[in-house]
Amino acid sequence: MGTVGPPHGGTPVSGNTAAVPPPRMGPWRFVLAFGTVSLLADFVYEGARSVTGPLLARLGASAAVVGAVTGAGEAAALVLRLASGPLADRTRRFWAWTVAGYALSVLTVPFLGLVSTLWAAGALVLAERVGKAVRSPAKDTLLSHATAATGRGRGFGVHEAMDQIGALIGPLVVAAVLAAGGDDYGPALGVLAAPGVLVLGLLAWLRWRVPDPASYETAPAPAPAGARAGAPGAEASEAPAGGAPDAAAARTGPLPRAFWVFAAFTAMTTAGFATFGVLSFHLVERDLLSPAAVPVVYAAAMGVDALAALAVGWAYDRLGPRVLVVLPLLSAAVPALAFSDALVPAVLGSLAWGAATGVQESTLRATVADLVPSGRRATAYGLFAAVMGAAAAVGGTLAGVLYERSVPALVTVTASVQAAALLLLAVLLPRRRTGRR
Repeated sequence: MGTVGPPHGGTPVSGNTAAVPPPRMGPWRFVLAFGTVSLLADFVYEGARSVTGPLLARLGASAAVVGAVTGAGEAAALVLRLASGPLADRTRRFWAWTVAGYALSVLTVPFLGLVSTLWAAGALVLAERVGKAVRSPAKDTLLSHATAATGRGRGFGVHEAMDQIGALIGPLVVAAVLAAGGDDYGPALGVLAAPGVLVLGLLAWLRWRVPDPASYETAPAPAPAGARAGAPGAEASEAPAGGAPDAAAARTGPLPRAFWVFAAFTAMTTAGFATFGVLSFHLVERDLLSPAAVPVVYAAAMGVDALAALAVGWAYDRLGPRVLVVLPLLSAAVPALAFSDALVPAVLGSLAWGAATGVQESTLRATVADLVPSGRRATAYGLFAAVMGAAAAVGGTLAGVLYERSVPALVTVTASVQAAALLLLAVLLPRRRTGRR
């Protein structure tokens, strides 16, 4: 078979796996190194996101505006992958897309504490999220190759856990600087420039060490998630007898029907999922916490996120997508607890939000990798994120509007949407098992 194009900005790869250069580090080392990149990056932008709600409120935003801005930011981080995913697949320059996206995010955040107008702060919030949209399909594709050898759930779970260590440290640093500086957001966000520089340096080193992570997936390895009973997409991940799948064929044709059904389930769970911007707005405006204490709650939520990602990732490799039943349950619990006028339930709701985020960020990525062949994976991640982004825009705006009018209505609407998602999952899983047998 002929050459199919330069993957990841490197040398062309043919259908013969012998043409793929061997990686210069093991798959677990690659996952851990990429996890360190994400740890440092989350230090930066999760540190900023922990105070987005109070910062916007100080500049004159209402709850509806905070919900709209943070919801639009999440939508931008997700919907724009509809373009960046196919472009990454088409150009095969996954490293270039990854580096560009990280650079936009980590270079934008330090300026957020210097602006004095609501529109400028909103623009920077959106710009940071656009950086995530640029890098995510390419980054997840690079990781998916290594997790083919480590186990999808375990690999993505460990990466997400490391990611959330940074998401825990960043808000704590921001909280400490805010407490020492009298609630001045400039120095608190300015200190995040240092880990941002480290992100870019580590990415350059990792790109040099492993120019083509696809070699992890083409190398002989035991089938991780795809071969287990009840796992989604086992049939999609199998190579033809005698060698690797045809790379040109793998990048053409429609995506599997199961992928679209799974995307519909995810959209329903995301549509009823409030952003932390609205949660933090509630904590400050109802005088439950000071602005300096909000990042501590966010850090705790990120710690729960990391633990949930590890636990559910390991369970996914054993049980398959049945573990996703916890996602609608957690999403329904968030507004019921987080928008209480008592401190303890409100904090518990924030922790439930962190647990649901951990499930989303680890297991959902693993499921997409199992459902879709390698050549279409960045496109699939982009389309999947676009569905989530549309749902996030609806969820963020709806949460802000309903919060101002009626918290009980917000809780009821969210519970109804999550109940519908559970019904869809209950219908989907038996069909997947019956079809496999």
